[in-house]
Amino acid sequence: GHHGWGYGQDDGPSEWHKSYPIAQGNRQSPIDIVSARAVYDPNLKPLIISYESCTSLTISNNGHSVMVEFEDTDDKTAISGGPFENPFRLKQFHFHWGTKDSQGSEHTIDGKPFPCELHLVHWNARKYATFGEAAAAPDGLAVVGVFLEIGKEHANMNRLTDALYMVKFKGTKAQFTSFNPKCLLPLSLDYWTYLGSLTTPPLNESVTWIVLKEPIRISEKQLEKFRMLLFTSEEDQRIQMVNNFRPPQPLKGRVVRASFKA
Repeated sequence: GHHGWGYGQDDGPSEWHKSYPIAQGNRQSPIDIVSARAVYDPNLKPLIISYESCTSLTISNNGHSVMVEFEDTDDKTAISGGPFENPFRLKQFHFHWGTKDSQGSEHTIDGKPFPCELHLVHWNARKYATFGEAAAAPDGLAVVGVFLEIGKEHANMNRLTDALYMVKFKGTKAQFTSFNPKCLLPLSLDYWTYLGSLTTPPLNESVTWIVLKEPIRISEKQLEKFRMLLFTSEEDQRIQMVNNFRPPQPLKGRVVRASFKA
């Protein structure tokens, strides 16, 4: 059924096309980024991330990932520059991760996955009236993908990982204010960009992807806290929330552009 998608044997990514035929479309995400094939584009502007006055609201477990949502009533919290004409407003961010450190990210670089990937989801509020309308349009969304690798503890991530116990179960939500995700970005904003889709149903082909080249580091202990989350509600039999990623999809002739010279 339309809401019965997940990451299990019977409802996982290989089955999504039955309910969402666009799963086999021409601009699906994620992809494997082959760095040698990416085309350096000197006309790509630097990415400008203005999260100065950002207002985080809640943290929640939607049964597929953990998500932090933002007030998106003005353009103060937005990204611009890069391949964009208009600023795109931050709506939410969420993560994808694996059972073990050898997998978990959605995008891969030269075939290599990372243990985790952060997605910051933005919408084109200059052109569309609502997030839903933008999510259905080919130029409606912009998602910034950040790879996470294992290293030393990420101090700014603690506030988030320490809040995860409050949203252990599917359908739970907690207040999570004054968190600025700028603290989760790497120093370098060098990026690859390509036209793609949402990586979860409804898989709309509405996303301009910005995948940052430089990963951030978190500790094994911090990543373990993500793995303590559950795909299931409090009343259900517990299923650990892990491997909530879609594998790379065929490129189908798309070009990946790089903002930097390889």
